[in-house]
Amino acid sequence: MEKKFLDLILVPFGLLAMVAYHLWLLQKVVRQPTKTIIGVNAINRRLWVQAMMEESTKNGVLAVQSLRNNIMASTLLASTAIMLSSLIAVLMTSSGGSYYGGGSHGQDNPTPTKTVISQVFGDRSEFGLSLKFFSILVCFLLAFLLNVQSIRYYSHASILINVPFKKLSTSLRHQMLTAEYVAATVNRGSYFWSLGLRAFYFSFPLFMWIFGPIPMFVTSFVLIFILYFLDFTFECGWTGILDDNCCDDVENDEEHSHDGDLEIGRANQGTISI
Repeated sequence: MEKKFLDLILVPFGLLAMVAYHLWLLQKVVRQPTKTIIGVNAINRRLWVQAMMEESTKNGVLAVQSLRNNIMASTLLASTAIMLSSLIAVLMTSSGGSYYGGGSHGQDNPTPTKTVISQVFGDRSEFGLSLKFFSILVCFLLAFLLNVQSIRYYSHASILINVPFKKLSTSLRHQMLTAEYVAATVNRGSYFWSLGLRAFYFSFPLFMWIFGPIPMFVTSFVLIFILYFLDFTFECGWTGILDDNCCDDVENDEEHSHDGDLEIGRANQGTISI
């Protein structure tokens, strides 16, 4: 079997494993949010927004500063993504065959030079190299766009969170809907920030693909292993049910239904955030 066939086998399997893991994570976030970091953070962000809006005159500065910190984080990632995109674009237009030991373009008989990349298994053609650079470029551009959307929602939330909703309406339902909308806006900003960070994560296996399909395949599963411990909670102290035997009750409830879990980002009666 030729070496280039390794790209056709290992690279799709590595990408498929990454996509399958994130689809499984999405299913867990939707159905069992209290088992995931994303779900727990969404619930606590909603509670934080409600607490900030209860006393907007006292907590207004704190809320805006907290959102500004999130805007700065998203701005940093967006700036990094567009800078790396520009770098990859330059490499794509000037690489040629030199990265795989093809020598200089101006020589009639180029002298092959041995490099780490030139000795890897897999496709070593100029088209293959361009495809690898293009894949990384797509990840960085996607990270840039997602972080820009995150900045957009955080900017909206920084204004909405100081709205004196209690003075505008005496209806409790209207007040709750206003707080829910602001909390949903903050959560959307956080979701886009998380997606932008995932785009950076996806670029790591694609970067290792430059050195061959085997490093890319191994990096994909190593990254999945690391993300599993970063995405899921292993303690019953983040969000619990009003009962002393929290973990036991949650496990028993899961056998019958998913009522023990909170709807993502929404507070539920009978639950508290610890």
